[in-house]
Amino acid sequence: MKTAATPRVSRESAFPLIWVVPLIAVAIGIWMGIRELRERGPLITIDFADGSGVEAGKTVLEYKGISAGTVQTVELKQGLEGVTVHLRLKKDASALAKTGSRFWIVHPEIGFSGVHALDTLVTGVRIGVIPGDGPVEKHFRGLDKTPAPDVLDEGRAFILRADRLGSLTTGAPVFYRELKVGSVESSRLSDDSTSVLIRIHIDAPYPDLVRTNTRFWNAGGFSFKMSLFGAQLKDTSLESLVSGGISFATPDAAPLAPAADAGTRFDLASDADKEWLKWVPKIPIKSTDSLIDGGNKAGLLPSVIKQP
Repeated sequence: MKTAATPRVSRESAFPLIWVVPLIAVAIGIWMGIRELRERGPLITIDFADGSGVEAGKTVLEYKGISAGTVQTVELKQGLEGVTVHLRLKKDASALAKTGSRFWIVHPEIGFSGVHALDTLVTGVRIGVIPGDGPVEKHFRGLDKTPAPDVLDEGRAFILRADRLGSLTTGAPVFYRELKVGSVESSRLSDDSTSVLIRIHIDAPYPDLVRTNTRFWNAGGFSFKMSLFGAQLKDTSLESLVSGGISFATPDAAPLAPAADAGTRFDLASDADKEWLKWVPKIPIKSTDSLIDGGNKAGLLPSVIKQP
């Protein structure tokens, strides 16, 4: 009679190796979740009249060239009068959630002032922001268009009143003797809706060209007038023909009127009187010789012959 073989006992691992990979994946997921929570900033909402191009999980908020947050959801407002964008800021961008911050959707722009945000044709739109300095805020009203850039020079701003806006747009040039000395900053309806108020900025060193009796007129667009004495075509630059433009002149009668203070309001005429075009007042401005000399050193300007 044969004796039964002694069974061999093997010690298998108490923990199946098949679970190692899933557990590593779970650990990585937990670590990424914790990191996300640590880097997560506040959730803000922005109301826009139109949310064209904005996509949840894709559209980013950009500040100084880097991503400062991502759109979480986009939904229609009650009454269908616009859209509400829910945007999660990054922790290091939490300071953007303050009263006074301005948000807008960046779309590609092509004009005589240059080409802007052309990359959004490929990457999609993004949201731009100019930070405010007020208390913490979570709800904002988005701008309908890109705001005018902040002006940092020593110029001066004035308000023009017109019956209608015409072809004037933000950034449209302001001319004095056909030299660009400023630009249009913004426009809106007057409080009683009977006129349009246009804010312009005259750059340094030219603000003193605007006196209390200065006359402004719309120099943009295309104008062709026919009369018994012949035809008249408005002389305008190509830039002002497209984006609009404003010109101004000051009477040359003595004594010279005082310089206008910032915020002074003027009427904007649709056309210039022939008399205005003849005014040649002597108005001292800050010297620009350094600019001319710099241009000469760079070989950009012809040499100036000084008469004895």
